[in-house]
Amino acid sequence: MALGAVPRLRPRPPRGRAADAALACGVFVPVAVGSLRSLIGEREESWSATVLGWTLIIAACAALYLCRRRPVAVAAFVLAATAAYYLVSVYDGPLMVAFVVALYVVAARGHLQAAIALAALTVIATGIGTLAGNHDVNGVAVFMLTGWLVGVVALGWVRHNRLALAREAEERAATEERLRIARELHDVVGHHLSLINVQSAAALRRLRKNPAQGAQSAQDALGAIKDSSRDALRELRATLGVLRQVDERAPVTPTAGLDRLGELVASARLAGLDVRVRFSGEREQLPTEVDLAAYRIVQESLTNVSRHAHATVVTVAIHRESRQVTVEVTDNGQGPAVANGAAPGNGIRGMRERAHALGGELTAGPGPDGGFTVRGRIPCPNPSANGARSPS
Repeated sequence: MALGAVPRLRPRPPRGRAADAALACGVFVPVAVGSLRSLIGEREESWSATVLGWTLIIAACAALYLCRRRPVAVAAFVLAATAAYYLVSVYDGPLMVAFVVALYVVAARGHLQAAIALAALTVIATGIGTLAGNHDVNGVAVFMLTGWLVGVVALGWVRHNRLALAREAEERAATEERLRIARELHDVVGHHLSLINVQSAAALRRLRKNPAQGAQSAQDALGAIKDSSRDALRELRATLGVLRQVDERAPVTPTAGLDRLGELVASARLAGLDVRVRFSGEREQLPTEVDLAAYRIVQESLTNVSRHAHATVVTVAIHRESRQVTVEVTDNGQGPAVANGAAPGNGIRGMRERAHALGGELTAGPGPDGGFTVRGRIPCPNPSANGARSPS
């Protein structure tokens, strides 16, 4: 924005009680203007009838203030007031507009049966008045009124369905966001706490075997535990940042990616694993969501290996093609990465959900030469997207 420029303010529609008052006033103004001939010009009715007619006009329009909160009751009251007005006054002002608005609100709020009943009652009452000798309304007018009321109810119901679909989409998006945050927290907490547990157990084991020589190993393990806890806190802060207040800007970039694979491998090696990494294929940039998913698959696989597989060597292979990236983690452990006698956790299911969310797939099971293999394939529809990162 140029210096000294005045920002353009866009008018916002009223909401809440202000919107209710605007609706009531917005209907009253045209109805009152259309009924002014009862106050000026040659008199066709007594002043008492005119006062009663204007009282009904004001009451019907004022009732629209409560239309959103009590749509059916307000519409019924407006219909009764409108019917009384047309029976009392000889000027036949446009008070029917108030009932049409109330009928639309009834349908838009989801009360379809009540809207149909009120519309049918209006048509029946108007038809009876025509048969009784009301020459102001003929059969054509009744037919046109029926079409108008049917159209109003249909428009209101369409509005209701659109709002319902919008709310459902918002709820679905909120649920998916909660699941995404839950997966992030599971991966971050599970990985780092598993490393801390393995490193502390190894340090204790060395101290018990040889206290003199185990001191240096314990010191190294404590340093690794410090680094793991610091990384865990950093990722937790970044992940939980999406739960900040609405007026704050939440982070829009992932908390980790393959550019941090070196740190992940280093912490796994401190836990006693011989991790070997191989990159192959193209080196183009990865979309941020694909980069994060690939990193989390490697992270969760290493976590499972360190906790359950009793492996010594882990091979991480990342193959990049023009339209997809493949991540494969293989260990030489004793079989599936599930503790003996323990129920399988959410790690593999979370990795599979990550891959499926991006249109990919993930398989996990015993390898052909023993051990356990996790293989994920994630498509990359737009490798050069803005904000993408390339693996190091």
